[in-house]
Amino acid sequence: MTETIHRRRIEVLADEPLIPAIIRLAAEAGITHYTLLPTLGGAGAHGRWRDDQLSGATAKVMLLAVTSADHAAAFIDRLAPLLESHHLMLLSGDVEVVRGGKFD
Repeated sequence: MTETIHRRRIEVLADEPLIPAIIRLAAEAGITHYTLLPTLGGAGAHGRWRDDQLSGATAKVMLLAVTSADHAAAFIDRLAPLLESHHLMLLSGDVEVVRGGKFD
C-alpha cells in the first residue's frame, strides 16, 4: 500500500484583482506552491454572480494550495483580517497526499 502524509488543503475564492496580494500573504506564510483556478459563477450572501468575460468586473479566482499545518495556520492568520472586508471565502481541511515532501 502506498504511504500517505497528512497535510492541509487551503482554498481561497477571491476577486481576481486581490490574487497578487493573497499570493504574497501565502508566500510570507511559507506557501510557495499553489494553483489558480478560474471560476464561472455562483451564489453567496451577496446574491448570484457570474464571471463577465468582457470586462472581468466580477471575475473570481480560486487559489488552491496543499501545505503543512504550520504554513496553513500562518496563512490563515495573515488572511483573516481580509475575509470580511473583501468578501473572501476560505476553506481549510485535512487531506492525505502521496509524495508528501512535495507539499511542505
